[in-house]
Amino acid sequence: MSDNTPAGLSTFGTGKGLFRRLPMEQLIAPEVTPGGLRKSLTLFQLTAIGIGGIIGAGIFSLAGVVAKQYAGPAVLLSFLIAGVASAAAAFSYAEFAGLIPRAGSAYTYGYAVLGEIVGWFIGWDLLLEYTAIVAVVAIGISGYFSYLVQQLGLDLPAWMLGAPGTGAGHRVDLFAVILCLFIAWLLTQGIRNAARFETFVVILKVAVVLLIIGVGAFHIKAGNYTPFMPHGLGGAFTGAATVFFAVFGYDAMSTAAEESKESQKHMPKAILLSLAIAMVLYVLACLVLTGMVPYTNIDTASPFSSAFASAGMPWLGTVIAAGAIIGILTVMFTFMLGVTRVWYSMSRDGLLPAYFAKVSRKHQVPSRVTWITGIASALLAGFVDIGTAAELTNIGILLAFTVVCIAVIVLRYRRPDLPREFKCPWLPVVPAVGVIASVWLITYLQWQTWVRFAVWFVVGMIIYFAYSRRHSRLAQGEAH
Repeated sequence: MSDNTPAGLSTFGTGKGLFRRLPMEQLIAPEVTPGGLRKSLTLFQLTAIGIGGIIGAGIFSLAGVVAKQYAGPAVLLSFLIAGVASAAAAFSYAEFAGLIPRAGSAYTYGYAVLGEIVGWFIGWDLLLEYTAIVAVVAIGISGYFSYLVQQLGLDLPAWMLGAPGTGAGHRVDLFAVILCLFIAWLLTQGIRNAARFETFVVILKVAVVLLIIGVGAFHIKAGNYTPFMPHGLGGAFTGAATVFFAVFGYDAMSTAAEESKESQKHMPKAILLSLAIAMVLYVLACLVLTGMVPYTNIDTASPFSSAFASAGMPWLGTVIAAGAIIGILTVMFTFMLGVTRVWYSMSRDGLLPAYFAKVSRKHQVPSRVTWITGIASALLAGFVDIGTAAELTNIGILLAFTVVCIAVIVLRYRRPDLPREFKCPWLPVVPAVGVIASVWLITYLQWQTWVRFAVWFVVGMIIYFAYSRRHSRLAQGEAH
């Protein structure tokens, strides 16, 4: 057995063929073999990582995009709708997180409950979705960077300020590329050091959001809320589908379960705390933005900075731009952490080559997949516009939420005896709401998103049947 295999995790699961499942008794044991991921994250750090993953480009950038293009002042409803769907799934994630202290999140949960083909599908899906989210956030930060540079009177060449087609002379979003590579480097320095940096920056980011809310509240004009839904309820739902990735960072945080000191106790609390805090801040910030500026006049590149500049406070706009640049880094951190841990878990389980499950001796992190993810996200951020990248992220996450919500129902009835630190309330109603809401939001995504997802899905199926099906640890167990 490889050194990357968790202690006690045999190659023998339950079920057969495409639907063979990881052995639950071994999964719920918190011990891992030496040479695995280092346990160092506290409840406070986990919550900070969750908040860091939820609050970011969604509020600093996409809130303005959705308000102007889809929902108007009803962008508030867009976030609430997305938040309800996310909350239903969050309870399901919390139950699994309190049961299975393993890296992988939705991938591991799906594999353990619904079978290998489902686990592969979700894991492969998350590799793309999380990487795209890192790119989206990098692009969002870059918009504020451009605003800040202008306010400082600097004149940078147009070729480096955006992806092709996003502006005159744009060739590459160079700052976004650099950010992706920086986060990859940070994650290779060890989870303890990286988490300390993340926690500090999250505190700074929340302070900036509170500053926006506190000062902006005195500059709201009630007339800007009319018409509240200029594009009808459909516009609010389309907006919800677009901003959905902005309300689920906790799922990426849950991929770090193996690096938490008391995962089964702390992870459920961190999931629910991070979502609750983030939703309150989202709602208040949306009220301020659409109250300060008519939705048709919102600057989609740097909405809050521009709003305060138009209110006669350009200095505050500059402060917000600087805070946004630093604060949104936490979202990149959380989701790059997520994609690397999913990739690590899939490789450790044999669904992808074991080469990718190699953990560095010094820092005990999967450095190989971290650098690959950093480069891939940098390419997306540098050459794809934010709208296209954002829509690419949402369909897969919604499908992952659907799988987790179904899995928590199945496992509760299949194995009611398992020791759960947290139980999803009102089961099966709450998970069912998560399934319905997720599927409903999927229908509001653009057809181009479906095409791109279908291509990625087909590639994944080819890899699974050509390699993963025969090389998974469970397949090796069946062979013996």
